[in-house]
Amino acid sequence: MDYYGIGFSNIRLPNDSKSYIYKYNKRINTFPEEVFLHEFLHSLERNAKEYGYERPELHDYQKYGYENELLIGQKRWYTDYMNKNINLTNTKIGLPQEIYTLKPAKSSNFEYSYKIDKVFKEPENIIEEIKELINNLTNKFKQNNY
Repeated sequence: MDYYGIGFSNIRLPNDSKSYIYKYNKRINTFPEEVFLHEFLHSLERNAKEYGYERPELHDYQKYGYENELLIGQKRWYTDYMNKNINLTNTKIGLPQEIYTLKPAKSSNFEYSYKIDKVFKEPENIIEEIKELINNLTNKFKQNNY
């Protein structure tokens, strides 16, 4: 996911209280690690693009004959994508090997981290969650001039 050009991903997991609000659901995500891998690959894909490397788009798996399989999701696509092992007319395409050793191409990818942490503080208990909910509703009403 890209947020205002900063480029980051936010994946929420169950917290220490063993809350099952974000519990794995096989109907939604058959390969739970896929979420992490997918967002990480978007970062590498963006870096490769900014460095000028040719690579397929991460979401174009069907264009190259891959499917979202029942038990493993897009595992074969991601594996071939990462290993530059996608067949395309007598050549192999995917992420270039060098991209794993390069920092993001733009220095702006390293800015604003303190601001983001400050602005997007997660609630740590039920009281903070209720306050956040009330604030969100209040802001929504203000935006809609209620």
